[in-house]
Amino acid sequence: MKFITKESDTIENAVSEGLEELKADINEVEIEIIQEPSKSFLGLISKKAKVKLTIVDGPREKAKGFLDTLLEKMDVDCKYEIKFEDDVLNVDIYEINDKDKGIMIGKRGKNLDSLQYILSLIVNKGRQSYVRTIVDVENYRSKREETLIKLAKRMADKTRFYNKKIKLEPMNPYERRIIHSALQDEEDIITYSEGEEPYRKVIIDVK
Repeated sequence: MKFITKESDTIENAVSEGLEELKADINEVEIEIIQEPSKSFLGLISKKAKVKLTIVDGPREKAKGFLDTLLEKMDVDCKYEIKFEDDVLNVDIYEINDKDKGIMIGKRGKNLDSLQYILSLIVNKGRQSYVRTIVDVENYRSKREETLIKLAKRMADKTRFYNKKIKLEPMNPYERRIIHSALQDEEDIITYSEGEEPYRKVIIDVK
């Protein structure tokens, strides 16, 4: 478990500084008061407050507990790595067989998106600051992004050739953003979305 010790003029300040350094909420840590502050007879601080803060229920711990239980119940044999930096929690799942990988990812990443959504709810429950949560399986998301960018370019060329708009298959918001971003610098092409979730589609058209 991650912990730090902090010194300050008051216990409250030491705790506050420790929470800021750990990027944690107070309900996620265990606080141990090592030393109370004291003053000399002249009113000067002779001893600072010293506290120890240990993360016991932070985003990393919540994610690990959920994943361990889920993977065991699904009987999925794999490894995973959790990184938590700058209010972003990254979960990378690896060393997984093709069958289990297909189950974890699902059609066009739907299962993976659902897993990411549920984990985000668990990680952010009770937190004051929002933690962005990203779950990936053996770099599926980066590979999917490359595929979508190539698709966007190819469909843009097709739109130019036939001089008519093209509707893509329904995509989640993350994938639609990739399409929009891939074509935003094309001077003769516009993109927009239409329809209701989960059937919302990107439209590629000529200006």
